[in-house]
Amino acid sequence: MKIVAVTACPTGIAHTYMAAEQLEKTAKKLGHAIKVETQGAMGIENELSQQDIDAAQVAIFATDIALERADRFARIRTIQVPVQAALKNPEAIFDKI
Repeated sequence: MKIVAVTACPTGIAHTYMAAEQLEKTAKKLGHAIKVETQGAMGIENELSQQDIDAAQVAIFATDIALERADRFARIRTIQVPVQAALKNPEAIFDKI
């Protein structure tokens, strides 16, 4: 399955990037293709293109703050979870898919 994800925490430092890493590692383990955008202290990094979003079956938002440019995801199914869920039990997120 093709998945896109966005991670973002209030400070945008460690947890944003740790959550992205956990989602990437878990997706690979489960045989999914994933692209993860981070919205941290440095702004948007690894920005998902509209083509990436349109090609995906689902978007995972592991965020504790409002997403920047959330309108890009209007036509895709989304799963919203706190950043801690991506850190502590990422497999449970993929079970929701």
